Amino acid sequence: MADLSFIEDSVAFPEKEEDEEEEEEEGVEWGYEEGVEWGLVFPDANGEYQSPINLNSREARYDPSLLDVRLSPNYVVCRDCEVTNDGHTIQVILKSKSVLSGGPLPQGHEFELYEVRFHWGRENQRGSEHTVNFKAFPMELHLIHWNSTLFGSIDEAVGKPHGIAIIALFVQIGKEHVGLKAVTEILQDIQYKGKSKTIPCFNPNTLLPDPLLRDYWVYEGSLTIPPCSEGVTWILFRYPLTISQLQIEEFRRLRTHVKGAELVEGCDGILGDNFRPTQPLSDRVIRAAFQ
Repeated sequence: MADLSFIEDSVAFPEKEEDEEEEEEEGVEWGYEEGVEWGLVFPDANGEYQSPINLNSREARYDPSLLDVRLSPNYVVCRDCEVTNDGHTIQVILKSKSVLSGGPLPQGHEFELYEVRFHWGRENQRGSEHTVNFKAFPMELHLIHWNSTLFGSIDEAVGKPHGIAIIALFVQIGKEHVGLKAVTEILQDIQYKGKSKTIPCFNPNTLLPDPLLRDYWVYEGSLTIPPCSEGVTWILFRYPLTISQLQIEEFRRLRTHVKGAELVEGCDGILGDNFRPTQPLSDRVIRAAFQ
């Protein structure tokens, strides 16, 4: 399966010679350091409908039609899931066919769950990509889906209208999250970039905080990582998940570099604060499935 963070290579530069491609791939390495302008390398990052955003709950418009067809995640337990440190985040790549439909998604379309990604802060007062009334959470999870009704793969779906749907879940600190234990328990084994480990079992259903699946906001935006392609339907749940302080500390021990690599001056190599700053809302409307 393709690594989502390098979809850029196949989407933006489809007809390169192999040598050229290797040079280009080295050139598109990106990060979250201050002053790094993604838009210089990834033109989509300059678009008008970018993500994440600050969500002003008072300005969100109640849309009862969102409840006409209930948001319906048909998730199955994934056996032998691969958990990878790609130097930017932790990815849980799902091999079993879990699908999402209903709610704000086009009627009759199924969106297949491809992976779960994590964004977190070095400290508890920051870390989420989206903010709610300018409040940040210590972590945000993304369940990334692609439209398997219209497209043959996630690579095909990226950047297309109705191509990608992402469920975003805010995370607060409190009691341990049992469903994420399978991931947090093995993070010490994949501390460095490029490391991955297979876990026997992962249940994406444990990541859905609201059993009625009614309390969410919706808006149209983009991927929050390069190439920042638009055409993404964002579904943000109102109620956060809870993980323990010990669990988030496991994420903060991760590294952005290959083991033994020499670090650039001023860089400590700790993986954290891997969130994109909020982007202008422009003329977009945020819809709410609740009053």
